[in-house]
Amino acid sequence: MTTTAPAAGSAIVGEPEVVEDAALIAHPAWQDLKAAATAFQTFQVKDGSIPEAEDHPEAARLLARIRDDVAALAPAFPHDAAYLEALDDDLAAWAEGGFGVPDFLESLVAFQPQLDRRDGVRHLVVFPMYTQNGSSDRHLEAVLVEVIWPDFVGDLEAGAFSNALFLPIRFLDFTPGYDTNSAVLFPESVATSSIPAYTWGAIFADREAARFRRVVRTAAEITRLDLPADALRLLDDQTLAEETFVMWDLIHDRTHMRGDLPFDPFMIKQRMPYFLYSLEELRCDLTAFRSAVELARDPETDALLADRAQLVQYAVLFDRIFRFALTGSRVRNYDGLGGQLLFAWLHQRGVLHWTDTKLTIDWAELPDAVVALGDAIDELYWRSIDRPKTAHWLAAYELVSSTLTPHPASVWSRGVDALPVSGPPKGLTDAVLDDEFPLSMFYEALEKKMRDTVESTSGITGRDAA
Repeated sequence: MTTTAPAAGSAIVGEPEVVEDAALIAHPAWQDLKAAATAFQTFQVKDGSIPEAEDHPEAARLLARIRDDVAALAPAFPHDAAYLEALDDDLAAWAEGGFGVPDFLESLVAFQPQLDRRDGVRHLVVFPMYTQNGSSDRHLEAVLVEVIWPDFVGDLEAGAFSNALFLPIRFLDFTPGYDTNSAVLFPESVATSSIPAYTWGAIFADREAARFRRVVRTAAEITRLDLPADALRLLDDQTLAEETFVMWDLIHDRTHMRGDLPFDPFMIKQRMPYFLYSLEELRCDLTAFRSAVELARDPETDALLADRAQLVQYAVLFDRIFRFALTGSRVRNYDGLGGQLLFAWLHQRGVLHWTDTKLTIDWAELPDAVVALGDAIDELYWRSIDRPKTAHWLAAYELVSSTLTPHPASVWSRGVDALPVSGPPKGLTDAVLDDEFPLSMFYEALEKKMRDTVESTSGITGRDAA
């Protein structure tokens, strides 16, 4: 049914599932909230505060509008009542305190979307926060999201792939911080006075799927790669691609703290050579790939799940070697490096071929070759449980440089005698070049042909690609 948007300033009436997405997006309160938050951002500095006293009266007027808009929209989100009440308190306290560094701890703690993971559940999210791969400033951002939770994913999560913190979502609408390459909504990005226990992490599967479809289609055309029928299904169906990415992300996300780990491999609060982040992200992706191979090969696997498991393999492969390798700058691009490593690994093992300006892949040999790279990273981790940090870093570099060629000016490539191994780890990290492993000639040429397509995916949503 179609629901007519209420007049400006009025509340949304009716059960949330009856109020359609289009009516919610067009609702005057949401449109005003977006406009007010965007205007409010112009007064904020990097830490989220508004230091100029002459800006406070207008900021206060804008914040009052935002509070009224949230109240008008709240009936559409009864499951978030506690959060929206705490949000109003935090907004009011911020204004009363003179717009200093924002502290939205109470509302962040009250927001618990992981407790209601049902397909189609929507959330209104308003926080001062930075957006990863978007804005590094803690601006006041607002976003309407919808949970993606297919039945088969629920079955996976309830079984061998439990991940209580994982929240796959899609965009409905957003403020400028998300009109970018950002595809995550993480609680650690919110401005708070102290760090709470994080209980959820959200990934925009619709943006991931949409970027994948656009970039891979173009890359396949340029490289004249003949895609299997199943891979073509992914490129033709946004919903199918979203479900595939949800399965991939579910397994990837839980892998960060599972396995034979030296300690906390991601070491998010520690500074270390960026190729270590490359290996950690690749390890999680290849664990998802390996799990998908096992599920697809298991005769006991349900037909629907086996199908999605096959699609996950194509998603990991093509997103890594095409989109990841060519997206972002060449400054410590750890995701890009992971894509380069996977491509070179497969090429050097005779599974991927670039011959007569045409890309071909031995599909039957592909799964085991990809799994072998995952095994090599797992072996590195297992052995490094007994290694000191410096030795682990050197072994990780050896794994990467055994497949990818370092920059000719690299100090790391000259070996341990050229490195400041007797000093603090900072010296080793500083010795890594911003582009320690430059693009190969293949990727240099491909990047020039793909640049416009990759750049066009900034801000894309599932609706843009459907």
